[in-house]
Amino acid sequence: RLAEVIGPPGLRTDRFMRTLGIYGLAEASVAQLSPEGRRAIDAYVAGVNDWMNTPGRKRPPEMIVLGLPFEPWRAADSAAWVRLMSLLLSGDFRAELLRADMGRVLTPMQLRDLWPDKPADAPTTMAELPGHLERLAAAIPDLFPAGSASNEWVVSGARSASGKPLLANDPHLGFGAPGMWHLARIVTPDFTASGGALPGQPFFMIGQNGNLSWGLTTTHADTQDLFVERIDPEDPGRYLTPGGSTPFATRSEEIKVRFRRAPETLTVRTTRHGPVISDISPDAARAAAPGTAVSLAFAALREDDRTAEAVHAINAAVTVADFRAALRDFHAPMQNIVYAHRDGAYGFATLGRLPVRPGGAGLRPVPGWTGEHDWRGFVPFTELPQRHSPIAGVIVNANNRVAPGHYPHVISNDWPEGFRAEQILSLLAERDRHTPDSFAAIQTDVQSLGARELTTAMLAALPDNRRRSDIPTRMESWDGTMDAARPEPLIYAAWSQALRESLLDDELGDFGDRYRGVRPRVIVRILSDRPGWCDDRRTNTPETCTEIVRAALDDALADLRRDHGNDTSTWRWGDAHRAAFQHPLLRFAGPLGRLLAPTVATGGGDHTVNRGTYWNAGGGRFPHVHGAGLRAIFDMADPDGARYMI
Repeated sequence: RLAEVIGPPGLRTDRFMRTLGIYGLAEASVAQLSPEGRRAIDAYVAGVNDWMNTPGRKRPPEMIVLGLPFEPWRAADSAAWVRLMSLLLSGDFRAELLRADMGRVLTPMQLRDLWPDKPADAPTTMAELPGHLERLAAAIPDLFPAGSASNEWVVSGARSASGKPLLANDPHLGFGAPGMWHLARIVTPDFTASGGALPGQPFFMIGQNGNLSWGLTTTHADTQDLFVERIDPEDPGRYLTPGGSTPFATRSEEIKVRFRRAPETLTVRTTRHGPVISDISPDAARAAAPGTAVSLAFAALREDDRTAEAVHAINAAVTVADFRAALRDFHAPMQNIVYAHRDGAYGFATLGRLPVRPGGAGLRPVPGWTGEHDWRGFVPFTELPQRHSPIAGVIVNANNRVAPGHYPHVISNDWPEGFRAEQILSLLAERDRHTPDSFAAIQTDVQSLGARELTTAMLAALPDNRRRSDIPTRMESWDGTMDAARPEPLIYAAWSQALRESLLDDELGDFGDRYRGVRPRVIVRILSDRPGWCDDRRTNTPETCTEIVRAALDDALADLRRDHGNDTSTWRWGDAHRAAFQHPLLRFAGPLGRLLAPTVATGGGDHTVNRGTYWNAGGGRFPHVHGAGLRAIFDMADPDGARYMI
């Protein structure tokens, strides 16, 4: 309903959301609640409405400016948040579109270089199918963060000073003010609970209830596939399946548009795989080849999703058995959970509906009419990765791979590089017993193993005489610590970004912006084993990796001297790497929005435990756009003494 508030600019988002049917699915989630869960959510709804209906209650400034009245809060409004988080944390279908587009300009070997986790036997059916899927990618609203990540770890009582399990969690999302999380503490005659909640949610997504504590990281699982449906040439209201022609399910969505007299009517078509997303706009429709449509299969778009009930049961669990029983109903988004119990038990489990794909990994859009790529249900909960009170006394996840290569199911085609997990394990090994203070120190650690590894490779590629000059000598002694007060992180960010552009953008062309970020191990492999990437296809003279790395350093230093002065000793990472906490509406207010947005100089980078994801904004600036929105530490010797910050 964004267009109802801001007018035509909101239509792009509304068409997409209505096509997915997010609110109807939220209503279905409410219907899945147990009587106990429904009583809890109804009490929350009543409380929200009572607050709004208090005599003399003033609306928030945003609602006054936009001329919006209060509306009664409904249970589905709360349930919608779980569906929205599933969407925000599951953007794999965009990677499928990107791989399909890149398949037009890159060889299969080059695609494997960019996605090293890509299976060798991955299907390439869509390489032969016509269409202009880049138009579909452009038509989909950019609701998806530049990255989604988190850290979580737990140690047994034998590894903690208190003798009880110790657990830490910090989920990473984009920054804003107000932020995604709010903190709460609930005291009842029966229990005391505290934790981080999402707006409109009556339950804690991360928290403790006196008996158990728990934290979450996203699995980066592939729970989405794009299917190219073949329309029945005899009847455009039908599409082809292995069993013959079948009608599209259709419904009409009326979208009210501010400043327009008449609403817009959107016809939504749905196939056996899911909604047809190539219908969201004329440009999206032109992305599909004539006689076809593109539908989205997504594990989170099912009416029988019981995640809201699972979260209620997690919050109410008393025993580990209660807790693990609740995990079975956590369907989407796919997450990794760590937990600790005051009796000393602790563990880890991957949660959610993981599709069973007999047709192989879902890497690109696939034909929908043959049936060979159809899902065959979901992996049973008992077959998902789990660990319960391991003898080693430590469990760590920082979005790294959760199962070995011989695991029988495809979880992800694009695991994040495991630098944060490696660093956490290293820091945990530095002492025999940990405290909340030592966990807090780990959460704020800014040493980047990824930056160190890539810097070493870049230095090795320089010619000997250049490696002995001032800046490379400084970088050679740098340990990868992304300290806000140091120049080395700034040099690394500028050099690695310039190198990434030199290596990839001539091959990727217009797709370069969609292959986001600097991936150290991808670039290290190119420099050590894939010299073909170093030749700039836009020139007539072949280039070597040594030439490209040296030129990237020269370009980076020239930009830094222009933007930060000639005296290297005065350069500071924090001057270029600043986090801005913008209001979701006021950020459109130009200078006023910037004036009212709190900013802070920060350390860290994309591969540090204290996450400092940045993007290249030009002018020697690398704004910090993504990091820990919530930090929590739980000592099960005193669950109610949990530490939080947002």
